[in-house]
Amino acid sequence: MAHRETQNQLFIPLQLRDVVLKNRIAAAPMWQYQGRHGRVQDWHLMHLGRLAAGGSGLVLQEGTGVERRGCGTLGDIGLWQDDMVAPLQRIVQLMRDCGTTPGIQLMHAGRKARQLTPAQGRGPLPCQPDIADWDAWTPMGPSAIPAGKGLETPLPMSLQHIQQVVEAFAAAAGRAARAGYQVLELHAGHGYLLHSFLSPLANQRGDAWGGSFDNRCRLLLSVVEAVRAVWPAGLPLLVRLSCTDGAPGGWTLEDSIALVQRLLPLGVDAIDCSSGGIAGSPLRGGALATYGYQVELASAIKAATGACTMAVGLIVHAQQAEAILRSGDADLVALARELIYNPNWPMDAAQKLQDAQDFQMLTRNEAFWLERRKATTPDLQPSTFVR
Repeated sequence: MAHRETQNQLFIPLQLRDVVLKNRIAAAPMWQYQGRHGRVQDWHLMHLGRLAAGGSGLVLQEGTGVERRGCGTLGDIGLWQDDMVAPLQRIVQLMRDCGTTPGIQLMHAGRKARQLTPAQGRGPLPCQPDIADWDAWTPMGPSAIPAGKGLETPLPMSLQHIQQVVEAFAAAAGRAARAGYQVLELHAGHGYLLHSFLSPLANQRGDAWGGSFDNRCRLLLSVVEAVRAVWPAGLPLLVRLSCTDGAPGGWTLEDSIALVQRLLPLGVDAIDCSSGGIAGSPLRGGALATYGYQVELASAIKAATGACTMAVGLIVHAQQAEAILRSGDADLVALARELIYNPNWPMDAAQKLQDAQDFQMLTRNEAFWLERRKATTPDLQPSTFVR
């Protein structure tokens, strides 16, 4: 079947270092809370597999802990031991077989560790004697400031703790490379550890890791340098930022712009632009979650720094996503809940935009049957064709 060259920005490939994403649609990291003792389960194979099969150019695995005490909930998954690599290789291979680029997000929950899941109402996890390492699973942060009302007061991190975290991120990045991931993202937003060091609302240290802007950026910059030293040179490195805390006295968009200007020379290839979360919510203070409510952040970062940016935040409709890219506000769009509702959103978007690639983003076998369905049943009524 002949196809015209696509005119839609959404389906133009994007090259980041040696990696070529087949389109500009990313499946954002989505926590599943299905891990057991930090290990992935068949659920993760199913979840990531269906996103990969649906046609997204990049599929990012949920936030994956770099050390045990960095887990947010009992269901978090991790990459802090070598024996965690092999089960992930199976998932990576499936994603690659489906034609997507497999990515992973590495994170440390910091002062948001040891909590209930959102479906359980969040809040601190009640002490459970059957958790053997309960005492070692202690929420940590830059200062003794809880992440929110009713949450545990974190242990202020010592210099030794800080060094251990830097080393843990680097070690996890090395394991991610061995597992076969082609894109790595560091989570420095939503109130987790790296973000908490950036924000003056959480970081009130008086040493070299707090106080001034440069000192508050020190941990993230140190992690980026350590990770880039072990992450293959030909593979891209992304950073997710909460570009603004949205609260008085907090981290600002101007701070993010200054930080990105420091990140790019260290080998960061794209910025995933989110917001909020320092007090527990991913929304900026007082903001409403309207369509594309965070796109302006990606646009501002891109305009001020020239960075490749990824826009997030209630990107739902095909025309909306296309307009974001066409206007130059971002280079990638990331979807989350909309892909849970419809993992085949990329194909659906291509059809709505009348793009020639519609079925071509799927595996060849799936594309064959859908092309045949389209050719033989113009009205697409299920009763008109033989199964």
